Amino acid sequence: MTARRAGRDEGRVSLFLAVAMTGVLAVIGVAYDGAGQLRSLQRADNLAAEAARSGGQAVDRARAIEGGPKEIDEGDARAAVRDYLSAAGATGHQVSFPVIDGEKQIRVRVTVTYRRHMLGLFGMDDTVTVSGEATARALTGAP
Repeated sequence: MTARRAGRDEGRVSLFLAVAMTGVLAVIGVAYDGAGQLRSLQRADNLAAEAARSGGQAVDRARAIEGGPKEIDEGDARAAVRDYLSAAGATGHQVSFPVIDGEKQIRVRVTVTYRRHMLGLFGMDDTVTVSGEATARALTGAP
């Protein structure tokens, strides 16, 4: 025969341990998914910068050859942005051509979706959308 303990709590998980483990998992989830979301934001910024740079190289050659101003050709720039982003695997983007200080520039906004891995277990949305934006201009000579 075996002697029984007076506390009789064999095999039971204490309420404190269950709550503490839930808290620890939540902290790990916030750190893990927060870092993933930050990486997605950096990726969106990088994609926008490179796409804007690609579009900024699309100069209206006909006007430049005739001696006119060297400015961005909107159709070619849109195609260059679309081609760059499709090669990079990005789907959502917007392109605009603001005129700043009398110079036409290209502004690209890219959206990237991040799928949360840990925080989805705690009832938060499974995905979050982040966006990055960049502006480029055609270089027309020495700085």
